[in-house]
Amino acid sequence: MFWSAFLVIYFVLSKALPGLRWEKPDLAWLFLTGPLMFVVFTITSINKNYRLRRFGDPVLLFSLLPNISSVNASIKYILWRLAAGFLVMALINPQLGSKMSEAKVRGIDIMLAVDVSNSMMAEDLKPNRLTLATRSIEKLLEKLHGDRIGIVVFAGQAFVQLPITNDYSAGKLFLSSISPNIVPVQGTAIGAAIDLSLESFDFETPAQKVIIVITDGENHEDDPLASAKAASDKGVKVYTIGMGSTDGTPIPNYDRGRKDGFLKDREGTIVMSRLNEEMLEDIADAGNGSYIRASNAEVGLKPLLAELNSIEKTEMGSVSYSEYEDRFQLFLALALAFLLLEFFIRERKGKIAREVNLFD
Repeated sequence: MFWSAFLVIYFVLSKALPGLRWEKPDLAWLFLTGPLMFVVFTITSINKNYRLRRFGDPVLLFSLLPNISSVNASIKYILWRLAAGFLVMALINPQLGSKMSEAKVRGIDIMLAVDVSNSMMAEDLKPNRLTLATRSIEKLLEKLHGDRIGIVVFAGQAFVQLPITNDYSAGKLFLSSISPNIVPVQGTAIGAAIDLSLESFDFETPAQKVIIVITDGENHEDDPLASAKAASDKGVKVYTIGMGSTDGTPIPNYDRGRKDGFLKDREGTIVMSRLNEEMLEDIADAGNGSYIRASNAEVGLKPLLAELNSIEKTEMGSVSYSEYEDRFQLFLALALAFLLLEFFIRERKGKIAREVNLFD
């Protein structure tokens, strides 16, 4: 019941003040520790009475110990719980919106072309090339501000997985569904991926445009150099990130989601997948971009971000937002006040209380 009052305060304030928000609402679960505190206090009291009974009747013993005040002990407990409750309120930190502000958003348009062919399941990068690539893209999205992104997936064909948007959460959602099964035709058509990425841009907007191709470079279908050159002619830079090792590694075969040996060719020989760095360097050169090689330790985010940040940002619009001011100070002050009161109240009676015996 005691801590329920704080939960009521929490919800009443949330409803009564439209401009109120809680900075850390996930900490509201701390209110649930109230019953645990009550149980600890009850067990402590029972244990104290049990030890007193070993020496005689507790009522008689209290009368023989006039300096001990059970009332003070209860008051200290209540003050301590009040302090803890207001401290939790301060930790959750109520905030009030003081005014609306507007900020200009500047950025570039980025299309990510992700290779989802079977060779991207090779495990020369851990846990495999494709998983490392998608995780790296997630980290990239966390570091972008104001830029718009889109995703193209490709193997033997290319498909738009996510049209260009400034919704990074949508990007992360679509990344979670990427696998070799998402494209029905196997192979590696890098040129088609660049062409489709180029078509996905809105060239009526003045924003600078960039294509980032993430692949092992084993192209079997088309002429990616011509596609990269066509993109460059339209002012779009093409960057490539190489996934894998040049030594070559087998490609795991999966049966119903379980690893079942390695992929083999028609002659029964295990297929080895190798990073084609020369191809990816040539694509980047043709696209007026840069080539970055991924590794387990460094996927290339730092140099890639440096390249992206060097590109001139264009105003993409503006966003309105509320500026919030912290209001935890009142709750923190109350918590400290109750803690001070609890500290100065002794379990022993004062001189006047002993003489008057007002409470016990």
